Parts: sequence; C-alpha cells; structure tokens
Amino acid sequence: MDFASLKPAADLARLRHMPFPGESPEYSRAREQLLKAEIEFRRQMTKLTEQRMALPPGPVIEKDYRFQDGTGRDLALIDLFGDHDTLVTYFWMYGPERERPCPMCTNWLGSVNGNAMDIRQRVALKILGRSPVERQKAFAAERGWSHLDFLQTVDDSFAQDLGLLNDDGSENPALTVYRRDGDKVRLFWAGEMPAAAADPGQDPRTAPDIASLWSVLDLTPEGRGDDWYPKLDY
Repeated sequence: MDFASLKPAADLARLRHMPFPGESPEYSRAREQLLKAEIEFRRQMTKLTEQRMALPPGPVIEKDYRFQDGTGRDLALIDLFGDHDTLVTYFWMYGPERERPCPMCTNWLGSVNGNAMDIRQRVALKILGRSPVERQKAFAAERGWSHLDFLQTVDDSFAQDLGLLNDDGSENPALTVYRRDGDKVRLFWAGEMPAAAADPGQDPRTAPDIASLWSVLDLTPEGRGDDWYPKLDY
C-alpha cells in the first residue's frame, strides 16, 4: 500500500455517521478521536502484514520431524503441505499427561474450526499434538469440530526443539507457518513473542491478537478483564 498517498485519518474520521440520534457533544468528540485512532491502527496493521509478507527466505528445516495421521501413516513435514506451498500448523496443549486440553487452545481451535474450510482454500492447515490422533479427534467430536486435521508428533523432538516442553512437564502452544521451497521446507514465520515482552498487567500475546474471543471483548466497556479466562465447561 502507498501509505504516503492516503488521506489523513483525522479527515476521514470527520466523515463518521452516528447510527443513533441523541449523542452528546462529549461522546461525539470522543468517538471521532477514537475513529481516527482506529483508522491509524488499521493502517499500522496493514503495514505490519506487508512487513511480514516481505520477510526474506527463512531457514531450511533440516531435521526430519515425523508425524502420524489418523490412519497411522508416518509423514514428514513436507508431506503436510498437500497441494499448497504454505503450511500453517498449531501445536496445542493436549499432551498424554493432560486429562483435558488447555482451555485457551480449545477456545482458539473452536473459532479456527469454523474457518478451516475457507483457510484450506489458500493454505494447508494442520493441528499438532503429542497425544494420539484418536484421542485428539475424540475431544474434537465432543466439541463438534468437524473441519480440523489432527496429527500426532512422533516422539518429542519437534516440541523440544521449538521450546514447547517445560521442565515441570507442562506444554506451550505454537503457531508456525512454513513455506515449501522445491523439495525443502523453510520456516516463514513463527510466533516469537516472549513472555518477557508482555506489558504490565497483560498476559503474553501476539500482535495482532489471533483469538476472536479477545477481539470481541475488546469492543466492550468491560474489556477483557484481568481475572477471567475461558473454561472447557460452564
């Protein structure tokens, strides 16, 4: 995008049309200023996306990580691309030591399930876990997920190399994007936001936030809150 040619956000914000009559002058001024900030934020997100898309070729994945699908087939990372040149994987926290999967992973996968058929028109999408595929699929059936493709990581080398296993036996999630380069696989992008990068009073999170739950709550007067997280059951 040619950002230099864009109209000033303040000029565009003045074009706002209030949906309901009766707003106070204070609300009108505050909403116009907020709209200006929203336009600037949208443009910054576009710039961030273009910066990500322009990343130079990432490192070649030299290690032969193996995965197993629901039929028991042994697959290499390059096999997960199918007909696409881009592969998106999400490693979720549902290892064999967990009785139930992570509620936050569950929340995110629920929204991804609703978009999976559309996503797969553009890229390959695989959900990776340390539990057997049948165990992952059993939970998916419980949640009504029917569009996600689950794989088991064979041994823990993949999770260990990505730093997803902690000393206390707990797991971390990982969103990773790969690019096919001939008969090789390169890393394109991985979520690398460290916990230390979290701002005061906030949990570690990516930018932009990939969870629709928080995007919706961010629109409300109460916001996300600082003492609430989704649960598996209510």
